Amino acid sequence: MRPYDYSRATEPLAAVQAVTTPAPAHVLAPIQYMGGGTNLIDLMKLDVMRPDGVVDIKQVGGETYRQVRQTQDGLRIGAMLTMAELADNALIARDYPVLRDGLWKAASAQLRNMARLGGNVLQRTRCPYFRDVTYRECNKREPGSGCAAQDGHNRIHAVLGGSEQCIATYAGDWGQTLIALDAVVEVLGSAGPRSLRFADLHRKPVNDPHIETTLTPGELITGFLIPGGPWPRSSYVKVRDRESYAFANASAAVALRMEGDVAQEIRIALGGMTTTPWRASRAEAMLRGNRITEEVLWTAAEAEFADARPLEHNAFKVPLGKATLVRGVLETMAMEV
Repeated sequence: MRPYDYSRATEPLAAVQAVTTPAPAHVLAPIQYMGGGTNLIDLMKLDVMRPDGVVDIKQVGGETYRQVRQTQDGLRIGAMLTMAELADNALIARDYPVLRDGLWKAASAQLRNMARLGGNVLQRTRCPYFRDVTYRECNKREPGSGCAAQDGHNRIHAVLGGSEQCIATYAGDWGQTLIALDAVVEVLGSAGPRSLRFADLHRKPVNDPHIETTLTPGELITGFLIPGGPWPRSSYVKVRDRESYAFANASAAVALRMEGDVAQEIRIALGGMTTTPWRASRAEAMLRGNRITEEVLWTAAEAEFADARPLEHNAFKVPLGKATLVRGVLETMAMEV
């Protein structure tokens, strides 16, 4: 790991200023926020990220950014909470089980105790060509260098949302649950606070794979808003090579409001095979307001994967993804609420 300057901030604006203040001429890399550091420090050890300094933000905002509360606008969640703290919250377990599941099925207990929610949604890909600097061809690391995964070993890579520039899979789990619930992200930057839809946070790797989000330089995620009231009939299905501490080969976050066997409202998001948290809009449109049967679900799954782009080693993700979507909806329908 390369040397770096360390500082700590407790006030939100001070943290933003520390990251956005123009750096001296000798500084070659930007300053980075560090919450739990579970992704950043890993990438610094691999020499993938080389910040000149880090600003520790674990205490930023005090309790304000560590609250879970129901408001008139919806459920508000502070971004400085750890994954474990939110997963253990009784309100989340009762009214938003999909959020709990997306956290409990991620990482390990040690990582969940450290990782902050704001950093979790910004975690970077586990593509081996990105994480191994001996591979030059990686448009995420070196823009314009190419994508070694296209003709390389691409078993873990995306079949939805990729391009000729990049097929790296979004590694998170909680992001799928947020996009399924139409979450809003609250951020603070040098221009002040603003909000954006979680669906607009991540950029697909079309022309500039190294620009992964729509955040402006120095913007800090301060919280999340889940509008529209509780979703007690909701769950997260994760299919992986082993039952714990493994990234998804396919996943589905599902939230339902049923009247008998008719889906009055349905939300589906997919992961493990997509370049960003993926809202299954085609499948939802076919299912919303209709009677849900297994046959109808398979038809909707076929439609959702119509534009899938499998490569040599990841073609199995297409049938697996369809089956995961179907399983996710059926298991959510069967929940006792």
